[in-house]
This record gives sequence, structure tokens and C-alpha cells, in this order.
Amino acid sequence: MPNMTTADRKDSHLDLCATAEVEPAENRSLFECVRLVHCALPELALTDLDTSAELFGKRLALPLVLTGMTGGTERAAAVNRDLATLAERHGLAFGLGSQRAMAEEVATADSYRVRSVAPTAVVVGYVGLTLAASVGIDGVRRLKDSIQADGMALHLNAAQELTQPEGDRDFRGGYQLVERLAAALGDRLLVKETGCGLSGVVARRLANAGVKVLDVSGLGGTSWVRVEQLRAEGVSAEVGAELSGWGIPTAAALVSSRKAVPASVRLVASGGLRTGLDAAKALALGADLVGMALPFFRAQQSGGLAAAERVLEVVAASLRQALLLTGSRDVAELRSKSVVLLGELKDWLAAV
Repeated sequence: MPNMTTADRKDSHLDLCATAEVEPAENRSLFECVRLVHCALPELALTDLDTSAELFGKRLALPLVLTGMTGGTERAAAVNRDLATLAERHGLAFGLGSQRAMAEEVATADSYRVRSVAPTAVVVGYVGLTLAASVGIDGVRRLKDSIQADGMALHLNAAQELTQPEGDRDFRGGYQLVERLAAALGDRLLVKETGCGLSGVVARRLANAGVKVLDVSGLGGTSWVRVEQLRAEGVSAEVGAELSGWGIPTAAALVSSRKAVPASVRLVASGGLRTGLDAAKALALGADLVGMALPFFRAQQSGGLAAAERVLEVVAASLRQALLLTGSRDVAELRSKSVVLLGELKDWLAAV
């Protein structure tokens, strides 16, 4: 495969996520193994419900992060503008994609700048481990400030990098870098996996390193190993096919991480969440916020902002109904309710 620029790779990722099967059927988040208990007399009206949440010092109307997707090209800029507009209109948090393209070529910076359409929304920048190490703490701050982000997400994607033909191969020194970033950015740092999940062991080490916000980003949604496998050739493609199901299912990553870290550490659950009911289950299991990306991206690609808004309408309505039907006025009350765990999820939790 010929060498590709970072911008070319970003557009390739968008093509694959818009049309290809990047969610292997065998990969499951295991939220189907979670049952919420029905309350026949909830003694609530829909208008009583409080779905608000907080991230990086700002209030959200819904506990929902449109998790980091893209940047670096004109097409990516259009995606970012539409979804940032959605976040602004409806009180969501919005995550930009990796800022590597911007670090390499300043001319791409405008594709990440969304404050013109999202002046008050929570905006999250995005930097990978290797890029953060190369630009240093001050460089990460500059990337954050140049797009007026409220916080920065450090993404951990070793499995993706190993399959990517031009990817990183050296992941040493990660915890030391996380400690330095946590000291510099404080509660404005979010550390997230990218579809392979955080184990309780890793979540605890990250919390001990000073991280206050974690996104468990488990197996069950977009497989970035599969995305890179579809781009790769030869050995990388063959190994990528074999490891497209690598990871910890999101529900298992969430429960094990929640048990492993202090209550003060805020958890985002992403990775295969597709409905408001999925969101309610994640919140009941201990997430403070939930993250979704692919449903909104695909809707935007097929029908623009209006289509993405329709997806949000259904997700929000489903979440609110799940709250009411469990007799929960808000997320805190939902977390106090009984949850039934079934089958494979129980097996995972016995191991992780």
C-alpha cells in the first residue's frame, strides 16, 4: 500500500465507517445481558425527570457525549460542524477526532474549529499517546487552546495502531506520560480506549496516575482493528482479520472499571451503544455519561444535520422512558435501582 498522508487516512476512515461493515457481527457490547427492573407504578411524570449531567465544569441537558470521530479534511470539517451544531442545540458534549493532522499540517486546523457553531457546548479535543509524547505537555496545551476545547481526550489505541500499516509500534512510557498530563490538565483530561475496553486493573492505574475522567470504550461497536484491516494488505490484513474481535465488551469494561476506581472518578461508557435503552443500562451500571458516534455519523452522512437530529430525538425519548419505567427521577436514582445481569456478562465479570 502506498504511503498515505494523515488527511488521506482520515478520509479513508470516513469512507469505511460510512459504508463498510466496521461492526463485526460477532462483537457484542453485552448490554443485551443487562435487564432493568420495571416499576409498574413509578409515581412520576415525564416532566419530573432530570437528565442533566456535568462534564468539564459545564452542564449538559443529556448525559451524552458525541465521541471523537474526525478532523483534518474538508469532509471532516463538515461532519464536525454539523455534529457540533447538534451538541450546541441540545446540550450535549462533542468530541473532535485525532488532532494529528492538525499537528502535522497547520492548514487543517480549521476542520477542528467548531466554536462558531458551538459557542457554549462542551468541546473535547483529541490526542493520541504517541503524538502527545512527541509534542510534549505544552504542545498538547496548544492543541487544546487552538480549538478552544474545554478538555482533552488522550486516546489509547494500541490494537488499532498495530494493524494500521503506518501505525505506531512502541507504547512504552504510557503511564508516565499520563501522570504528566494529569498533573498539567487536572480534571480537563479524559483518557479513553478506542473500542477494545479498559480493564479494572488499567482503570485503577489510570486513576492512581491522577486521571479524573475515563472512557471505557469497550468492544461492541466500531472495531478500529477491523477498519485498519480493511485498509491493510498482507500480514497486517490477515492478523487484523483475526483480531477484529479483540477486546473487553463495553458492559464488562464499565462494571469492572466502576468497581476499581473511586466514586469521584467519572466514567463515560462508549463502544456499541446504539439506543437510549443501551444508555440507560450503562448509566444504571455506573456510568456518569454515555458516548455514541457511529449512529450520528452515519445519519449525518445520509441526511445531514436533520437526520442526526432525528437519531438524537429517538435516543433521548428512549432514555427518558427507561428512567420513568424504572421509577427513576434522575441518573443517580437509576443507579440505585436493581439491575439483573445475565449469561456471558456474568462470566466476564468473574474474570475482569
